[in-house]
Amino acid sequence: MIPTLYGIALLLLAAPIIALATWVPAMETIAWLYLLSVLSILALDWHLAGNIDRFQISRQHETRLSLGTDNPIQLNIYNRHRLPTQFWIRDEPPDAFQIQTRILHDQVAARAQWHGIYHVRPLQRGDYTFGNINMRWVGPLKLTIRQAPIQAAEPVKVYPNLLNIRRYDLLLRQNRLPEMGLRHTRILGEGTEFERLRDYLPDDDFRRIEWKATARHNRPVTIEYQTERSQNVFAVLDIGRMMQSPINQIAKLDYAINAVLLLAYVATGKGDKIGLMTFADQVAAFLTPRQGRGQFYRMLESLYAVKAQPVEPDYRRAFNYLALKQRRRALVLIFTDLSGGLSVQSLLNSITTLAQRSLPLVVTISDPDIHAAARQIPSTSQAVYERAAATQLLDARKIMLDRLRHQGILTLDVPADQLSTAVINRYLELKGRILL
Repeated sequence: MIPTLYGIALLLLAAPIIALATWVPAMETIAWLYLLSVLSILALDWHLAGNIDRFQISRQHETRLSLGTDNPIQLNIYNRHRLPTQFWIRDEPPDAFQIQTRILHDQVAARAQWHGIYHVRPLQRGDYTFGNINMRWVGPLKLTIRQAPIQAAEPVKVYPNLLNIRRYDLLLRQNRLPEMGLRHTRILGEGTEFERLRDYLPDDDFRRIEWKATARHNRPVTIEYQTERSQNVFAVLDIGRMMQSPINQIAKLDYAINAVLLLAYVATGKGDKIGLMTFADQVAAFLTPRQGRGQFYRMLESLYAVKAQPVEPDYRRAFNYLALKQRRRALVLIFTDLSGGLSVQSLLNSITTLAQRSLPLVVTISDPDIHAAARQIPSTSQAVYERAAATQLLDARKIMLDRLRHQGILTLDVPADQLSTAVINRYLELKGRILL
């Protein structure tokens, strides 16, 4: 039994009565009678508060929590009692999650439902477990507090960030994709796949005139084309040691996985075939390019448990494997890290072979901490060293990117928080320019 402030105040009132007993002996009996009366009232309030069975308590959340974003967790309380009740409730999410608010405090009306939401931010993919739900509630006389745990342990899976995909789906239906930073790059009149017939306009290319339709309608009619569907897109994901380095507490690999999944969702929605390969020193997984949302879910399950490996990536082995498996021309997005070392030289030597058959795009993540260190004004010897090291890393990275571009290889180097949007925009741009 935990007394409230009112209960403590009533108990403390016994102190001056006991003190008066020093001069008035009869007050001692009164003090003890008062104290027993207060304890009885507290016990009555504790009893009237009832046990935990007077509440129906549950937890609700998505079956798949998303990595690196705030996931809402809803707690529900139904008060079966005929009186309103003040309460505190605390959930036990996994220790590895970042939590904004641990304790929710409110009042639930008599025979009514209460809903409360707090948010968790997972920093790593994988399997986790929620613990019990703990609740404290105030008695009807507001003199005592009861508490009890509710057995609510349950497993939960943390997947790559799916909230961006849901947001994309919503904005697509509402024709509001620019709010997500995506550019509309579909260009009618380009491509080779039929779109529609329409009246000829003065600025149309005369080669687009459809003469049979012109003869039927007795006026000039032009044909419009759109970019082709059913093209091949391939996501090649480096899971070597450098991809496990964190940015804002989340590994580079996870940013890349989020971008790959959004790319898969957008590409399958546009009718393209998309495949996947993950590799480190050896090829870890391979999915043949397919169309449809089923391929997106296959990629989601494949990437759910992917972990970075403490080895250097072998680009030559990976690209040779890809050449054997994927013989048709495709847009190949290579998500990797350019932090120097022999592996980067291997990338430069191996990617030219890939470019003979496909259109490679090297996608890398820039680290804002390194850029900040390179821009700082040093005030200590340690800061001087950090700035020099950061500048050297950025120069080496720029040289690598320039060498790739000099060889005719497309590159995309953006901050982690802009990666998914930048990848989709580049994919749509290349598709709109008929480079696939």
